[in-house]
Amino acid sequence: MIGTWVSILPPLIAIIMVFATKRVLLSLGAGIISGALLAASFGPVESLKNLWESVKATFWDGGLNTGNIYIILFILLLGVITAFVSLSGGSRAFAEWAVRHIKTKRGAKLLTVFLGIAIFVDDYFNALAVGQIARPITDQHRISRAKLAYFIDSTSAPICVISPISSWGAFLIGQLALIFGGAAAINYSPLSAFVMMAPMNFYVIATLAMVFFLAWSNLDFFEMKKHEQRATETGQLFDPAKEIPGQLKEEFPVHPHGRVRDLVAPIVTLVAVTFAVMIWTGYLEGGSMNILSIFENTNVSLSLLAGGITATLLAAILYTLQMKNNETASYSLMGSAILNGSKAMMPPVLILIFAWSLSFLIGKLDTGIFLSDLVLKSNIPVTFLPVIMFILAGIMAFSTGTSWGSFGILMPIAGTIMIEAAPEMLLPALAAVLAGAVFGDHSSPISDTTILSSTGAGCNHIDHVSTQFPYALICAGVATAGYVILGLTGSIWLGLVGVIAILALLFSVWTMKAKKVAAQQLV
Repeated sequence: MIGTWVSILPPLIAIIMVFATKRVLLSLGAGIISGALLAASFGPVESLKNLWESVKATFWDGGLNTGNIYIILFILLLGVITAFVSLSGGSRAFAEWAVRHIKTKRGAKLLTVFLGIAIFVDDYFNALAVGQIARPITDQHRISRAKLAYFIDSTSAPICVISPISSWGAFLIGQLALIFGGAAAINYSPLSAFVMMAPMNFYVIATLAMVFFLAWSNLDFFEMKKHEQRATETGQLFDPAKEIPGQLKEEFPVHPHGRVRDLVAPIVTLVAVTFAVMIWTGYLEGGSMNILSIFENTNVSLSLLAGGITATLLAAILYTLQMKNNETASYSLMGSAILNGSKAMMPPVLILIFAWSLSFLIGKLDTGIFLSDLVLKSNIPVTFLPVIMFILAGIMAFSTGTSWGSFGILMPIAGTIMIEAAPEMLLPALAAVLAGAVFGDHSSPISDTTILSSTGAGCNHIDHVSTQFPYALICAGVATAGYVILGLTGSIWLGLVGVIAILALLFSVWTMKAKKVAAQQLV
């Protein structure tokens, strides 16, 4: 069953159940159990062993899995920071400041988008940091948590995958170096190739254009429209009946002693320390102050943990400084903040652990290899390989919940085929792999970045998936058309022009339709 069509069943079961039951842990659990059974050919003892290994691999993989453990600890610390900021009155003070200085809903949305683009060094860091900064502002302007999660998710991986100065960029430049290593016909460096591939990543272009259009126009469609209408009309930013990650269960005392610095200082410290430790660990590992070498060798999870610990300590210190004047302040409330902040982050932590366990079993079943073999055996015309690679990478990342796994499997395949058959189409094919993998990862309910975007925004995970998916699917359709044009004409620029033209047409139609509806309502 390993490496056959059966290998796609566990992720398929998990994804279908997520949408059918709206219960993420149950659905992931079903996928994990089915994966363990299939990998063991339904042998009971071997299946139990697979289950144990899938959970153990999250924490111990030939040694302590510090990467995963640090990420889990960072998420818990983020909950504690949120609790301290709320306890000190920093969230309230920052929200009041934001209302005075950011006076429109459009301004709040555009600020969130610009923050997502500015914090481009890592997608995990982006998803969690942007949520902490933007949430008080978007809450005050009655922007739904689902919309916030969409903005976060649509500016994290899409920016990281085209930025050479990021953890993603460093990894991908390294992959390109391996692909180009044995090819005498290649006359550009991995770095220059990565930069040249950015305008060929049609999905990223479509996604960022969509994000700016939706932020500027205040238009919403599909399921997102319901969330935005509820937030605007009732002030309910999320469905209170659903599980909200990071939402504190305990109400802390309200007092007038909060300052903007009580929120800003911990978050700025979080960003600054994380970035500094990324540079430090990258330099120690790579032995060079070259910026690309630093981001290729940096330890992102350790950097996040260091930033989280420092920011948590600062948030606690700022609260203790209030004890002289704040009659409600007490050390017992500090203990309550630590406990409640950690408890608030347990649902996303469990979802992340389950997603990692499912990914382990998907790897054991060789699901990605099975999907890639379909391309190798299908004798597809080379001119259509970019669009096929885009679609396949999307399916693979959606099914496995990881874009990096799709990069690792499909980039060498696309590179090998194109170097031999059509070197002029090498970069478009590789860019299509990156675009498709980001689309699949962006849309998948079992993706860790999707989970962390929900967590950063304080949005129910299924609500985030169901509201983002239609937008992602439209952008994927636009990108597919672009790659078809590229394949038919052999011109990268005609493909890009096609993408821009389709987007312009869509935006014009949506705007005119909105104006028509508004005019009818005035009559």
